[in-house]
Amino acid sequence: MQQLYMKQKVFSIGEKFTVTDDQENPIYYVEGSFMQIPKTFEIYDQNGDNVCTITKKVFSLLPKFFVDIEGQPTITIIKEFTLFKPRYTIDSGDISVTGDWWDMDFEVSEAGSSIAQINKKWFSWGDTYEITVFDDDKRDLIVSLVVAIDRVKADQAASSSSSS
Repeated sequence: MQQLYMKQKVFSIGEKFTVTDDQENPIYYVEGSFMQIPKTFEIYDQNGDNVCTITKKVFSLLPKFFVDIEGQPTITIIKEFTLFKPRYTIDSGDISVTGDWWDMDFEVSEAGSSIAQINKKWFSWGDTYEITVFDDDKRDLIVSLVVAIDRVKADQAASSSSSS
């Protein structure tokens, strides 16, 4: 089991942040593209190796995000057509997400077995997420999923504020 913390800076041009362990040692580095189409996020491990790429599909009726882990398509997050509250589908094979992932309080399971727990820290400067990984072999997948969900939420917030 491993505790990780993802803390985003409140004011960050280019959207760069780190994922640290409980001793505040950097484990992953996340870099968002700046002024680029399509918008992408790259996740690198502490050796500088690319672990994941998150891409928002550009020409789509409803927003769609693709998560490629180690060059392989692994997760797709798709916005469903709804009239009121936004709803998304997470398609990732045997991986399921239960709980309130919109408020970043959820559990990730694979084939019915819990592999991670994610909780948002409410009293912090910027968004901080506590990520408890129960299966260390799934650490890259879990971090990629948390970053992707956070990107979906940020995209939704941006589109909601621009339509107001």
